[in-house]
Amino acid sequence: MAVGPATSETVYEPVPFWAKIPHGLWLTEATSVAVDSRDRVYVFNRGNMPVLVFDRDGNLVDMWGNETPFNGTELFEDPYGNPMPRWQGSRFLRAHAITVDHQDHLWLVDDVGNTITKTDTRGNTLLVLGTGRPSAFQSGIPFNRPTDVAISPKTGEVFITDGYRNSRVHRYDADGGHITSWGEPGTDPGQFSLPHNVAMFGDDAVIVCDRENHRVQVFSLDGEFRTAWHAHKAVAVCAGKGEDTNVYVAEQGPPPVQQGVPGIGHKIQVYDRDGRLVTRFGAALPGEAPDQFNWLHSVAVDSEGSVYAAEVSYVEVGSKLTPPREMVSLRKWRRVRG
Repeated sequence: MAVGPATSETVYEPVPFWAKIPHGLWLTEATSVAVDSRDRVYVFNRGNMPVLVFDRDGNLVDMWGNETPFNGTELFEDPYGNPMPRWQGSRFLRAHAITVDHQDHLWLVDDVGNTITKTDTRGNTLLVLGTGRPSAFQSGIPFNRPTDVAISPKTGEVFITDGYRNSRVHRYDADGGHITSWGEPGTDPGQFSLPHNVAMFGDDAVIVCDRENHRVQVFSLDGEFRTAWHAHKAVAVCAGKGEDTNVYVAEQGPPPVQQGVPGIGHKIQVYDRDGRLVTRFGAALPGEAPDQFNWLHSVAVDSEGSVYAAEVSYVEVGSKLTPPREMVSLRKWRRVRG
């Protein structure tokens, strides 16, 4: 599929200091973001309150996921035998992805916990997929560090990328019954090298970020390969809302050997449904300024066409600084034209 130059009149501008986070709440990093039917913005993070809810203006309107947010951190052994820090009392081992479905239910992916939890907007559990224990490495059996989830608004079916230690997409019915799985390790069409994110692509297809193959792939609901196009280290994807039929793809940056080279990744690219590039935004180099990205991980769009981005800026950047520190990891870009 050909991807042409960005020629659209659609224009976005960054919104500095958008999220108003009270002192006493620590994000560590905002790993994922999603928007509901009322344009409330849900941020899944690795701090002391796993789910924060904002309005469009960035005001905090709700939060949940930890009854003891001021008890500090602790070390625990994850299911893989590795010591990991986490905030005491958190419901999740390691926040990875959040999705809002057509009924405004939330779906939260805990990658180290190997579970996908469906809740209402206040955090009450409605369904859990996964036992919490990992399946065998690259076995194709759910789950071994799943990465994302998408829900069909037509059928309620659930599509899960099982990406870090599997190379599969799993399809479930609305009640959590397994229907089918597809994919295997590799670089050919229909194969994956870390399927990291998934979204609906109209009513009859899903689009998958095949991150380490630097592409997105489109499949039928049964897993039949349809098309693909290049996107540098494609890490996250979402579809526009309402009349906005565009697809938004977030790109991570270059490998360490090319650190400091401008124009490689660190941007959000907007495509039409035929894979033609509409526009892109994000500075040529990473950073913490409002027009820059550090290390993109999630993207979402509201009914006005404005874009929200979450970044794993601590894992990839802040933890490697001397001394380590929390960095900007949550941003909004407002659509101002087009």
